[in-house]
Amino acid sequence: MHPSSNSGGKVLIIGSGVGGLSTAIILSKLGYDVTIIEKNRQPGGMLRSFVRRGVHCNVGVHYLGALAQDQVLRRCFDFLGITDDLPLVRMGENGPVDRYHFSGNHLDVETFDLVDGFDEYAQNLYAAFPSQEKQVGALMTLLRQSARHLDSLDFLYADHPGTFWIDQTEALGTIFDQLGCSPGLRAVFGLPSVFIGVPPSRCPLFFHAMTLASYLFSAWRLDHQGPSLADVLTRRLTDLGGRVLTGRAVTAIRTHGKQVAGVTLSSGETLDAATVIGAIHPKAILPLLDPQAVKASYRRRILGLTDTDAMVGIHALVPAAKHPAQTHNTFLIETEPDGAIDDLIYLQLRPSGKPGQNLLTLLTSGHEHLWQPWNQTRSGRRGPEYMAAKTAFAQKIIAETERLTGRFHDLQIIDVYTPLTFRDWVSTPEGSAYGVMRSTVQLMSAAVLNRTSIKGLFLAGQSVLAPGVLGTILGSLTTVQFIVGSKRFRREVRV
Repeated sequence: MHPSSNSGGKVLIIGSGVGGLSTAIILSKLGYDVTIIEKNRQPGGMLRSFVRRGVHCNVGVHYLGALAQDQVLRRCFDFLGITDDLPLVRMGENGPVDRYHFSGNHLDVETFDLVDGFDEYAQNLYAAFPSQEKQVGALMTLLRQSARHLDSLDFLYADHPGTFWIDQTEALGTIFDQLGCSPGLRAVFGLPSVFIGVPPSRCPLFFHAMTLASYLFSAWRLDHQGPSLADVLTRRLTDLGGRVLTGRAVTAIRTHGKQVAGVTLSSGETLDAATVIGAIHPKAILPLLDPQAVKASYRRRILGLTDTDAMVGIHALVPAAKHPAQTHNTFLIETEPDGAIDDLIYLQLRPSGKPGQNLLTLLTSGHEHLWQPWNQTRSGRRGPEYMAAKTAFAQKIIAETERLTGRFHDLQIIDVYTPLTFRDWVSTPEGSAYGVMRSTVQLMSAAVLNRTSIKGLFLAGQSVLAPGVLGTILGSLTTVQFIVGSKRFRREVRV
């Protein structure tokens, strides 16, 4: 692996989500002169909460895993230098982290609690599936093995990291088949892969384990009264001398021969740099490049990637006296008879910061067909019919939720966002919530997205390795490794 030729020089990063901000911080710590360019008025991408009626509503960060002392995400945050500034609240100390409710009566399970700790989780599995003791034991062995690799980060520092991935890429669904797992066990154990947008039948073992294991290590929320993760990351970058230019859209990535030369902004201004990092969806990078600068095979490869599905988010205020805050997340899950996940509703009920009111958050699948009439419009310009459609859909999802929770009294919907909102805010095609799908059917085409065929042009963000805060930061680390070279990375980047 060869380091970038301008080691310690100027770097331009397109996009200020967790991928852009974490990559910028790491490179700033290594002495690079880093500037992030963000098209929106505020940095943060899906990290950014927004305010409705004085209440902070989260978009992409609803809870985090592996943040206890010496755990893998905590070590990443410590290396970035942001841990002490985050308002962290631990989940699962006096109850579950997640509570699953399965609709229908065709599974051998109705409810299941995901709890803090591997041993405790295994005990719950054994109790829920007493006839599947052998299968549970085998699944836990695989999970613990993957968790050890994740915690050690040996795939970042190994001489030949590819050998690790070969042993971790078998589909979870294939493992279920080999072990003879019941539909209920498949639904419970496989559900965390849905959190990253990949069906268990096509989810590589390690990506599922990265999600599930992180919450079993420990689970956390950000306190609503503290600064957002986006604010903390941005402040850390500026403290290190980096810059974030907001309200500036990149219209072109300039190249000279096979070498990147800088970017052009919508204002016509040009910024020069021999290293440019696109921390947005890979498909959003292609239109910024001169068609002659990119090999046709690379273009076909990127355009052919399948993305994860989109989602709809609903935020509402409810009276705290009638609807107390919950310390756990709730999932209402529809499954097929074989245990495959058909659809789900995620529910979080937490303090809003407003006296006497709690914030109800519901997330569900994108139902993209509903929003097609407004596909050619932009946020803020979709009109009353779109608002009515959003409200009607939100009321439908709330009614479905109330079949489990009971009626929500005096509920006030304060915001609904759709796949079109995701698409416009973070430039993800079709509003995909988790970027490129990390499925077994496109492992090769989605491999090593960090590097491009243009010298000095790299990619970061949730699409390059894995989604979620942890997966995206690990992707940032691998991108930095390509830029600075393996030797310097091992010497100076110790997580």
